Amino acid sequence: MKPDRPKIGIGVIIVRDGKILIGERLSSHGAGTFMIPGGHLEFGETFEEGAIREAREETGLENLVVKKVVSLGNDVAYDKHYVSIGILLESQDGEAFDAEPERSRNWHWHDPRNLPEPFFLHSKRVVQNWLSGNFYSQ
Repeated sequence: MKPDRPKIGIGVIIVRDGKILIGERLSSHGAGTFMIPGGHLEFGETFEEGAIREAREETGLENLVVKKVVSLGNDVAYDKHYVSIGILLESQDGEAFDAEPERSRNWHWHDPRNLPEPFFLHSKRVVQNWLSGNFYSQ
């Protein structure tokens, strides 16, 4: 059964030395694709709070600095509908690890202009909007 309303997704671009952090998605829709960290906005959270929480939960990185909102998408894919908000964070230290090994793994720094395939569609839209400077896409 499909939900009657879209969910709110948070996609997190974490930048360090010109590269972004990507991992492999293991569970839920899009399993088997590469992705940026992300998840759902929780009740009462700001976009920035949700981005920091999701990034820490998935990657274990602690010292993250919010830079700005970089993307807004109205995404229908994998038989799901999301309003996707992309947040840019900066990381200056620490090593990412598989903090949720049942959901994602193999976090590594990668050139954002040469993404591996297959790439999770919601994540890809966030990265493409950020790189192109086109804030909104549908």
